[in-house]
Amino acid sequence: MKRIVLGIEYDGSRFFGWQWQVEQRNIQHELQQALSKIAQHSITVQCAGRTDTGVHATEQVVHFDTTAIRTLEAWHRGTNTHLPPDVRVIWAQEAVDDFHARYSAIARFYRYVILNRNTPSALNRQTTWCALPLDAEKMHQAAQNLMGHHDFTSFRAQGCQSKSPCRTMYFIDVHREDEKVIIELSANAFLHHMVRNIAGVLMTIGSEKQSVSWTQELLDVKNRKLGGVTAPSDGLHLAGVYYPEHYGIKKNPIFNKLPNDAKRFD
Repeated sequence: MKRIVLGIEYDGSRFFGWQWQVEQRNIQHELQQALSKIAQHSITVQCAGRTDTGVHATEQVVHFDTTAIRTLEAWHRGTNTHLPPDVRVIWAQEAVDDFHARYSAIARFYRYVILNRNTPSALNRQTTWCALPLDAEKMHQAAQNLMGHHDFTSFRAQGCQSKSPCRTMYFIDVHREDEKVIIELSANAFLHHMVRNIAGVLMTIGSEKQSVSWTQELLDVKNRKLGGVTAPSDGLHLAGVYYPEHYGIKKNPIFNKLPNDAKRFD
């Protein structure tokens, strides 16, 4: 039995999220079907982080176990021949030691992309449109209150099933690139809708409906009902997962921002 690790990208616009669901188009089912054709036996994949309806990935990480003997090229390019055009395997490698796509991860990296102009895009389905002018500098300043270890109750979905609302934010950056405002953030793990709720709060601050101090006020009050609107899923991208170096998973350079003492989330 071998364990294979894959990097996956997908456009989530036409999917009902990552997780397998009966009669709903989902990424897990599409990938398992394609891999099973290559392996010629049933394959079940485990992912680094389940994404919701409409959320994209530029580098989701998954693993699966197989008795089939295939080349990495077969798992990579061969699988792609059986996938729809909005899902692609971008790399493949054999797992080292006890690697697990979810439980071995030290940090996840998300990017939230806002198209900030008068009209929405006819071409780009992977951004959230905001017509109100946004002050990216104020958004960045407000975001720095979220750095470090905090109780993120005000930023979690009402139905979040995580046992603890506490997470460690390793970095969060907001900057403008022409008509786009981009939020980049990494933590040891994320609560349900945490990134989208952070994006909603920062967009409210950027449009000057709230002050820069609002992020700190929300951390202190620990009340989701006061936390504003959940931003749409359109602009959210799972952009990278970081693992200890001995697993041999290529590291996104963004993770050079992580502190040296960053550890796996338990």
